[in-house]
Amino acid sequence: MSTTPVPDLTAIHEFLLCETPDAWVQAALAEPEMMLVDHANCEKKAAGTALNLMFRYLDNFKLLNKMSRLAREELRHFEQVIAIMKKRGIRYPHVKASRYAAGLRDHVRREEPGRLVDTLICGAIIEARSCERFARIAPHLDEELQKFYLSLLKSEARHFKDYLTLAQEAVAEDITPRVQALLEVERTLVESEDEDFRFHSGVPQQA
Repeated sequence: MSTTPVPDLTAIHEFLLCETPDAWVQAALAEPEMMLVDHANCEKKAAGTALNLMFRYLDNFKLLNKMSRLAREELRHFEQVIAIMKKRGIRYPHVKASRYAAGLRDHVRREEPGRLVDTLICGAIIEARSCERFARIAPHLDEELQKFYLSLLKSEARHFKDYLTLAQEAVAEDITPRVQALLEVERTLVESEDEDFRFHSGVPQQA
């Protein structure tokens, strides 16, 4: 059993509108190699999102600093995942992404500052869900993976808070209604069926 301390995830659970379904956990345990492959992809994409924000919003120095730090952390996590894959002899193929992130992005407003606010809210939601899933799957994994996934919780929870804080600071009005609208979209993505298992996929499609 891992002795890695588990941070308090109350804020994460209160933020998300649903828990990861048991069916996803079972699918992850049935496809451990795909879980690691897509986890690596998620870390790369998270770093890419942070870098894109840095290129797009040059006048926001707090955002630039937060996203620079976040990108470095996500790339470090990517390196850790591929090291585990290499150690276990898991090859790294190209795989189709799940509809999760794209499904959230479909609801991002096109005009500023709505575009920035929604992009940051989506970042917060994705980080919160990643954190929740790491904690959800960790007790079922071997000692090495359990220790690794639990070690990610603190940084993922911090990323969630950073994204949400930046989103609220981007506009004068309360962003709560927009957060709730995007969380409803996320709940639908998590609880509906997906044909292929991925780290952020929904419920496995029934045969």
